[in-house]
Amino acid sequence: MSETFVLVTGAWHGGWAWRPVARELRAAGHQVHTPTLAGLGADDDPRGVTLTDCVDSLVAYVEGAGLDGITLVGHSWGGYVLTGAAPKLANRLRRLVFWSAFVPEDGESLIEACPPHYGEMFHALAAASGDDTVTLPLEVWQQAFMQDAGEETQRMVHSLLVPQPLGTFTEKPDTSAFTALDIPTSYVLSTEDVSLPGEWAWGNRFPQRLKNPLVIEVPGSHEGCFTRPVELADAFIRACAA
Repeated sequence: MSETFVLVTGAWHGGWAWRPVARELRAAGHQVHTPTLAGLGADDDPRGVTLTDCVDSLVAYVEGAGLDGITLVGHSWGGYVLTGAAPKLANRLRRLVFWSAFVPEDGESLIEACPPHYGEMFHALAAASGDDTVTLPLEVWQQAFMQDAGEETQRMVHSLLVPQPLGTFTEKPDTSAFTALDIPTSYVLSTEDVSLPGEWAWGNRFPQRLKNPLVIEVPGSHEGCFTRPVELADAFIRACAA
């Protein structure tokens, strides 16, 4: 069965980051959309952009394209966007897929869902930025996000990342409408993902916040969209099977 995928990136990324995965999904006969959210385009002004702005930009994209029966996939911070957008798009959704993604509790900002050292780093970087944005340090990217790639690839992809508006990390979501939904969910977990360490790890906290999710493991780091696109695309397809 052909699926209609709408793929939502994590922080610092635009729709371009899905190209390797989208290529695999399209080759398998599926329709794929890869929107870039508000404030994350290469030429966007990120100042003052909030999580709500990003949610609204995703909703506007789906509605503007007239998409129905979609499988909405969110990566990392994109889980916050899925949680906000899903109630507004409920009649257009077939399934929600969270890939190594946050599933926020009511009133829990991303910074509150991260280890304290991340929150401290994000606030410090935003304060020094001049426009209240967070630029991910290269060493963090190399060691915790994309450790399964060579240095040349790490540096190339890192150079394409954009500053993330701090407001997208500090806004506290209202998840009441999301928790009331009755839409099938899947959680795809990258087995070599060390971006959230120890007790903070993705698999320890987030799949359990969904209603009876189909849990699928896939090899690769937090940036498996670049390092394991074939396996990741296959996982997204399998996530739609149940």
